[in-house]
Amino acid sequence: MTRRVRQFSGGECDLALHVVWCPKYRRPVLDGLVAERLDELMRAKADERGWEIIELEVMPDHVHLFVKHDPKSSASHVANQFKGFTSHALREEFPHLKSRMPTLWSSSYFAASAGSLSAAAVEKYIDTQWEGSGKKDTEVRG
Repeated sequence: MTRRVRQFSGGECDLALHVVWCPKYRRPVLDGLVAERLDELMRAKADERGWEIIELEVMPDHVHLFVKHDPKSSASHVANQFKGFTSHALREEFPHLKSRMPTLWSSSYFAASAGSLSAAAVEKYIDTQWEGSGKKDTEVRG
């Protein structure tokens, strides 16, 4: 995967999450048209928020999402944005999801930060920041 650093006011970042969640009671209800529509809704929410879906896998009883997000969004915010939006839309469009379960998603999720950055890349970034400020590297590390 090619690294794309995104610029925001005050900095640059490359933040990504691996998020997994399941339907209530881990029922295998995410198949066929429901799975297709879930995929569409997830991509629409990511576009709306300015997030980038790197990978999305919808299994009958769980969802795997690898998404790049902005620095102001916490892992819980990212997960809950996807879960809340898709639950509401899917339950409206597919009535059988209302009759089989009290809510579409379980209240829990798994989230882990993803990606890696070498120590050399961090050091290079720090060095370039000090060069722009007029301070010397020795003043920082000295």
